[in-house]
Amino acid sequence: MSLELPRLQERRERVFLVLAGTFLCAMTLLNVIGITRFVQLGPMALAVGVLPYPLTFLCTDLICELYGKARANFLVSVGLGLNFMILGVLLLGNSLPSVPTESMPPWQILQLAAPVALPNGEMVEQSVGLYQLIYATTSGAVFASMLAYIAAQYCDVQLFHFWKRVTRGKYLWVRNNFSTLMSQMVDSIMVITVTFGAAFMRDEMSFRTLLILVGSNYLFKATVALLDTGPFYLGVHYLRRYLQLAPGETATPLGGSSSTNA
Repeated sequence: MSLELPRLQERRERVFLVLAGTFLCAMTLLNVIGITRFVQLGPMALAVGVLPYPLTFLCTDLICELYGKARANFLVSVGLGLNFMILGVLLLGNSLPSVPTESMPPWQILQLAAPVALPNGEMVEQSVGLYQLIYATTSGAVFASMLAYIAAQYCDVQLFHFWKRVTRGKYLWVRNNFSTLMSQMVDSIMVITVTFGAAFMRDEMSFRTLLILVGSNYLFKATVALLDTGPFYLGVHYLRRYLQLAPGETATPLGGSSSTNA
């Protein structure tokens, strides 16, 4: 049953909000928890921040398919702005003077048994503030993820529509998988090399370890990218019906639709 334009517009904007919120949440988690911990997932050694990140590519692919290239690029630009905000808050918090250590609550101070080199190269002894540890483990990762984010997310949107043109709007799995697999490779190489490049240059990390991190990072993302083909097909199928979009149509901000194979 066809809905009236105001109700149809509200429905389409709600779906866009859910997809955009999921995208921004996964992206923010990558930057907030970043490399604070590495986990072993089968043969892969992964930073915990990577775990939700593949969802960003599923969300942008769904938005590309249902709302068009312009809205997908807009969402990526909003995400870039949030990256700058996160980095700015981290820098601001680190630049402001802290209260004396003796005035800190015990849970804000970590006692270390021996000098430890933080990821930013700083050596700490005896005790370190919790924020200092978080800043050291996330600030560099945020900068690295920003560079990788710019390259990978815009690459994903451009490649999605490139493959859509090549296949003339057919074969959803081609544009979903080929755009994501290629952009995930760009993301994995950039984020690992920028994050740990300094440690590699200081001979604190071997080239083999660097390759293992890149390989594990990409293997996980590529595996999830292939597995999300089913959810992508289901999402497009049911959401097209729910949003009342014919094949080849995309929703417009005013509640209408436009035909596109570009």
